[in-house]
Parts: sequence; structure tokens; C-alpha cells
Amino acid sequence: MSDLISKTTEHLDYPFLLVTHMVCADQQIHSEESKALRELAMQISASQRTLAEMEKILAQDENQLSVDDLARKVSPGEQSEAMSQMLAIAYVDGFCSALEREMAEQVARIWNWPPGEVQRQLAEVGAFSDTRFIGEHNQQQKPSIGARFLKGADSLLSRALVDNVAKLTGSEQKVEQIRREILLTGPEYDEAIRQCAVIADEDYKFAELALESADKALSKLAKNIQVAIEDIKYKTGGKDQATTAKEVAKQLEDTKNSLTAEIIKEIESVRESLRAKERALNHFSIAFMGRTKAGKSTLHAIITDGGWDAIGVGKQRTTRLNQVCEWKNIRIIDTPGIGAPGGQSDEEIAKSIIDESDVICYVVTNDSIQESEFGFLRLLKEKAKPLIILLNVKNNLRDSRRLEHFLKNPDKMFVMDGQSGLRGHIERIRRYAREHYANDYFDIVPVMLLAAQLSREPEHAKKKQELFKASRMQDFLHSIRVSLVNHGAIRRSQTLLGSTVGEIDKPYKWVNKQALVYEKLAQTLKNKREAIQNNIQKAAKDAKDSLLQQIESIFQDAIEAVPSFAEDHWNCNEVTMKQEWEKKLKALRFEKRLKIAYEEASKKFNKEVQEVLEEIGNELQLISELGSSDFNFTEQDSNNFRDFVRIGGGLLGIAGTIIALFVAPPVGIAIAIGTGVFSMMTGMFKSKDEKRREAVINISTSLETQLNTHRQRTLQQAKGDFGKYSDSVTTNINIYFEELIAGLDAIATHFERAKKKLSGIENYLNRAYAMRIIDWCAGKNETLTDECINQTIATVERDFGRNMKIVTKSKVQQLKSLEDIKHILQEDISFSDLKSPK
Repeated sequence: MSDLISKTTEHLDYPFLLVTHMVCADQQIHSEESKALRELAMQISASQRTLAEMEKILAQDENQLSVDDLARKVSPGEQSEAMSQMLAIAYVDGFCSALEREMAEQVARIWNWPPGEVQRQLAEVGAFSDTRFIGEHNQQQKPSIGARFLKGADSLLSRALVDNVAKLTGSEQKVEQIRREILLTGPEYDEAIRQCAVIADEDYKFAELALESADKALSKLAKNIQVAIEDIKYKTGGKDQATTAKEVAKQLEDTKNSLTAEIIKEIESVRESLRAKERALNHFSIAFMGRTKAGKSTLHAIITDGGWDAIGVGKQRTTRLNQVCEWKNIRIIDTPGIGAPGGQSDEEIAKSIIDESDVICYVVTNDSIQESEFGFLRLLKEKAKPLIILLNVKNNLRDSRRLEHFLKNPDKMFVMDGQSGLRGHIERIRRYAREHYANDYFDIVPVMLLAAQLSREPEHAKKKQELFKASRMQDFLHSIRVSLVNHGAIRRSQTLLGSTVGEIDKPYKWVNKQALVYEKLAQTLKNKREAIQNNIQKAAKDAKDSLLQQIESIFQDAIEAVPSFAEDHWNCNEVTMKQEWEKKLKALRFEKRLKIAYEEASKKFNKEVQEVLEEIGNELQLISELGSSDFNFTEQDSNNFRDFVRIGGGLLGIAGTIIALFVAPPVGIAIAIGTGVFSMMTGMFKSKDEKRREAVINISTSLETQLNTHRQRTLQQAKGDFGKYSDSVTTNINIYFEELIAGLDAIATHFERAKKKLSGIENYLNRAYAMRIIDWCAGKNETLTDECINQTIATVERDFGRNMKIVTKSKVQQLKSLEDIKHILQEDISFSDLKSPK
């Protein structure tokens, strides 16, 4: 018995904890998932250690056991069933997100499963081919995907999971109705839900096609950049150009890697948006956002009638993930706090829910309205998300006297004017919102959340109705009802069409800026190429002239040394004279000076060439940095152009092998004047002075003649060798710039094509959204088709999230006022038609 107690107390259930991680994997904890997980823990008699670890995972505690830690503890015999359990819970909401699938793949890698095994299991149960159903009226009666994953599994955990998965996704009622259900009942609500379902189904097809087209356009762009690089490598692959090819290809390869990484990011962003749109299909979603302790969780608990144990003075959320509650096709999402110090990860988690939300409820308090908390509204405007601001009026009603005083005159807390009035707070909210959200076309609803919370507590049961009414919570609930019942259909179109344009607009702007930068870089090189060539030619001429002057000077020094040499050695035999002449040349450092002259000329030329190249390199880098400052380039590689334009030092290596050939030729000037023979023939007839004089003249003449001959030959050779060297450098530089310009032009062209494709996709979505707006304004519920769009919409111009100009082919009926349209859509909308007089 004691062994059993010890096992229950100490044993960790690793598969169960992996299931817990899967519940959190998509950064959302559905209320029913949380409830099911706790039921599951009871059914399998989870140990205290397991329960404690479960709570750490749900709370995202930094000391939690990681997925890797847990996966390594699962024995090979348990792995297959454990994977089925994880995938089953992932499909509880009918949709396995990319993050959930990523976790499954991560675990499979740890278990050394063959690549594609998770995909095989998904395909085996038909997860990929399952039809999407919109609205509760289309719920399937067959076993859920989650339950199908567990078919044949026989562990206690799997059997318990089957029961819970059936409750959550199968034939039973999905979620119990909540206390505030009266808010959304009646034929009005039912018709709104039906219409939202129809709209969502039609609009998703347009969004899906647009996002998939954007995905293909970006994927093709990445492939085309790769082809452009390979083409440059092929063109420069000749033997004489191998070094050039290597240098150009390396720099283009570095740039290609950076661009590809950024394109992959944009593709993943587009794909995640599509997944979010798919998740959003079945529900009208409302997300609560705002800074920590603003009252979001209290608001969530008031509406969903849950989570009261985690609400109150000094109480905090038990998890940093998004918390989701669903009922009657409504999703209520409570997010972590925005703008808290060190809360960047919380903010990212909150951002993850924006795409699938139809309305954002932004919660602020009257005791601390700071501009910093409104910065997040920029992101909402970028996503074109409708906004309701809830102003939580704070007052300590926990004090019985304060509570009694409040209930005597609850309206006093909501007066607009006076020392404690709300007008100043509301004006400040609107001012900050206009700066960050571009307009203030939204409702600001003052509510006292604490009063509403007190109305739910047993000790205030007698004053329940009075407290709830005094809280003015009904005003907020009414705004939600209006958003759904009156504007639900257009809100769905905003989510699935209107805001999807933003997911295309983001890569479009990135691609557009990239195209402009590459075009500018290429044009700058074209404009500079002639100047570069002229500067290099001038540098070559200066270095060559300097070299020839040095050669002349060196030979002149040798010629000036000839007379004294002849005087000193006039009577030497030929062998001795030759040896002495070589000593003389060595004393004059003749060959060494020639070599130094060659080296100095090449260094001078290299230095001037490098200065020319560094000038253009710095200019190109400046252009690229100025152009990329707005790019949203990856932080990890914001300087991706540096290697691309670093042509100063590296380029001279192109001709580096040639410098070995460009050295001063050996100048051994032989003495070949036959001095000994000459003396013997003339010695018997002439005096010693005459012999000396003639010998000196002969030696001098011979040496000077030989020196002049060698000087001319050396000068000629220097001209030729230096010309070859400078021509080689110039040729390599020209090849470099030709290939660089060709590469830039090719990349710019590919960006331009991708830009046009993305622009067309944006226009496609904007026209569909414009058609929905036209029908909504006219009170119609027409089926959205390409044909009806083409018949009605002429053009659409949209500054995304700010204004939209719709031109129709003929005059259309407009039942709503422009002010109402702007207020509801939260964009400046204007209409005109082709047939109206100009």
C-alpha cells in the first residue's frame, strides 16, 4: 500500500504533461481545454508532482519541464500513443495550428522518427481532407478528428482523452451556455449568426486564394533570385575569370541569403495569416486587450461567468497565454498585458490573436491613461481592426461605506464635467488614439467593472441587480450586441477580406522598397562606371609615368658612373672587368632599385584604384543603408548589403595573381668589348696615356651603349608589363561591375515582377471588400462572386487602414450615411461612379 501511495505521489506522467504542453502550443488556452485537462488529471489519478508540473506549464513558469525534457522521458513503447494523444488534443478546436504541428514535429525529431511520420499520421486519420463547417447548424455527427487519432489506443490517459475529445468536438453540446446568454438570443441573433456563417464561408475563399497567390509570388521571387545568382556564376565561370566569378558570386550569395531569409519570413507571415483566417471561420471573435491590471480578466470573467477565483484584489492571471471561451459562435479572447516592463513576449502573444479577431476591445482605466499604452493601436490600424475602447472607471467599492455612497448616486461616477469628470479622460483617449490609430471613429464606453464583479459575489446577492445596473456594463454589452447583430456580416468581411489586404500590403511594401534600392544601386553603378574607368586609367597613367621616371633615373645613375669605372679598370682583362662592373651595379643598388620602382608603381596604382573603389563602395553602402532603414529587414542581418558592396579591398585580389608577373626584369649588363685583344694589337705603337685614353673611351662607349639599349628595352618592357597589369585590373573591374550591374538589374526585375503580382492580389481583395461594402450599404446580402464584382466595381484606391475610394460602374443605392459608414468601418470611405457628371 505504501508503494502505491509513493508511486501516486512521486510519479510524473510524461505523456500527460506533453498533452498539457500541446494545450499551450498555439499560445491560446481554450476554457474548455483547460477544464478538460483538469478532468483528465482526475480521471488518470495524476500524482501531485504531475499536477504541480501541469500548473507550471499552464502558467508558462520559467522552471517548467520543457517539451524536450518530457519527450526524452517517454519510452519507445509509449511514443506512438503519446503522439496520438498530443494530436488529438491539438484538434479539440477542429484546427491544428502551425505551432501545434511544429511541436509534434519537434517531439518526433527527439524520438528519431523518420521525416514525414507526423504528416503520415495526420493524413491517415483524414485531418487534411476534412471539410470545414461553418456555424453550429453544420456540425458533423461522425467521430471528431481528435477522437479518430485515439482509435485503438488503450491506456488510461487515451481512454479518458477519448471521452473529453468527444465532449469538446463531437456530438455533445460544445460548451455550456453562460449566464449572460440573454445578451445574444432571439431571431435577430440567429439571423446574424446565419449571415455571418454565409459571409465567412464565401469571403474565406477569396482570402485563401489571395494569400496562396501571395505565397506563390514570394516563393517564386526567392527561386528567381537563386536563378539570377546561378546565372552570374555560369557567365563568369571561364578560366580567366574564375577569381572574378568567385568574388562576385560570394557577395551576391551573401545578399541572396539575406533576401531569402527575409522572404521566408514574409511567406510564413502570409501563411500564418491564412491559418488565422481559417481559425476565425466558425466564430465571431472579440479580443480583450490593454495593459496589465486594466481589467481585461475581470471583463472576461463578467461576460463568461468564469475564472472568478483568479480575479480580485492582488490576484493575477494564472497563465500568460491567450485564454479563449466560446459559446453560440462567439469567441471571447483574454490576452496578456500590453506594454508592461519586460513584457515583450506577452505582447507578442497578444499580437498573435489579432488576425482572427473581428473586434478589439481595448481596456484602459481612468486612474492612469498614458500615451505609451496607446502605441499598440498602431498595430491594430495596420491590421485594419475595428476598435471599441472600454474605459474602466476605478473606485474602491470594497469599503462598505464607499459602496453605499456609490449606490445612492451611481451616475455621479460617470459625469462628464467637473473636477472628477470623465470628459478630460475621454478627450485624452481620443487625442492619443488619433495619433496612433489615425482616427477616432470608435466608441468609448465608460464602465465600472468592479461594480459588475461585486454583483456576481454571494455577499452582495441582495444588491445584485442594483450593482450590475450601476456598473453600466449593459452599455458595453449592448455595443458588443450591435457589433454582432447589426454589423456582424461586414465585420466578418473586414476580418476575412479587408484586413487580409494588410497581410499582402506588408510584403508588397517590402518588395517595393527592395526593388527601388536595387534599381538605384544598379543605376548608380551605371552612372559611375565611366567615371571609375577614367579614374582608373588616370591612376594607371600616373603610376606608369612614375615608374618610367624611376627607371630613367636609375639608368642615368648607372651611366654617370661609367667614366670613373672606365678610368679605374681600363687595363683589366675582360673577366675581371665584368666582375668589377657587376660589383659597381650592385653598389649602385641597380637591380634592387628597379624592383623597388616596380613595386612602388604597383602599390601606387593599387592604392589609387582602392580609393576609387572605396569611394563608390561607400556610396553604394550609403544608398543601401538609407534605402533599407525602413525595410523591416531582419535584426539579425540588417547590414546584409555590406558584403555585397564591399568592393574596395576584396576586389584587388581579383588581379592579385598578376602582380607576381609584374616585377623588374633582371638587368645583368655584360661587358663584351674585347679589351685584352685590343691592347695587344695597339700596344707596340702607342704611349701608355694614349692606350689608357682609348681604352677608357672604348669601355665608356660600350657600357653606355649597352646601358642605353637596356634602358630602352627595360622602359619598353615596363610599359608593356605595367600595361598588361593595369589592363588586367581594369578588365577585372569592368567584368566585376558588368556582372554586378547585371545581377542587380536581374534582382530588381524579379522584385518588380513580384511587386506587380502582389499589387494585383491587393486589388483583387480590395475589389471584393468594396463589393461587400456596397452591398452592406444597400442592405443587400448578395453572393460574392468574381462576376458580380466585375459588373459593379470599376476601381478601388486604398491607403490601407486609413481611407478607401470606391468607384462603381454605375450609381448604386446607399442607405447608410457616410458618417455611419466611417464610424463602423473605422476608415474614411468615399464613393463615386463612372456615369456621374464630373
